[in-house]
Amino acid sequence: MSGLRLIVGLGNPGPEHAQTRHNAGFRFVDDLVERAGLRWSLDAKLFGEIARMEVAGQSVWLLKPATFMNLSGKSITAALRFWKIEPEQMLVVHDELDLAPGVARLKFDGGHGGQNGLRDTIRLLGHGRFHRLRIGIGHPGHRDKVVPWVLGRANRDDDASIAVAIDNAVAVLPLAVQGDFNEAMKRLHTSKDS
Repeated sequence: MSGLRLIVGLGNPGPEHAQTRHNAGFRFVDDLVERAGLRWSLDAKLFGEIARMEVAGQSVWLLKPATFMNLSGKSITAALRFWKIEPEQMLVVHDELDLAPGVARLKFDGGHGGQNGLRDTIRLLGHGRFHRLRIGIGHPGHRDKVVPWVLGRANRDDDASIAVAIDNAVAVLPLAVQGDFNEAMKRLHTSKDS
């Protein structure tokens, strides 16, 4: 299995969405850019913001679609085509209702589980054969409460737990970039906090 060449954070653009649970994917890639001392630049032809960084000695593209969550696939497929990257070399980072805050899980392939950014990406690719990093945001308990939950801000404890999950995922990212997904999963899925 080849390593990663593209890491996509899913979220909604705009300051009003910046701190919401749904933007956990943006938060992850923003964290990477900040740690590396880089800046995002807008790329109109890719419908998003991009940055390039070194991870484990390899050059990796970062992408934040500016299309809103339910149209994320437009930006993602444009970037894959433009950079000639296979979907299998991509990691899509997104919020996950079915995981508690503080939990992060790597996964390859599968459905969208109701996540609209994944749904659009899978629709446009015609398959789900790409890596995902699922960042737990917890579930409000009833499906009627899901929309205000994901579009709302996490409370202080949950927010701190999400930050820990992101730290744990960043720690195993070099392994994933090098293609050692099994070791990355093992470490992430057994880290004491998640």
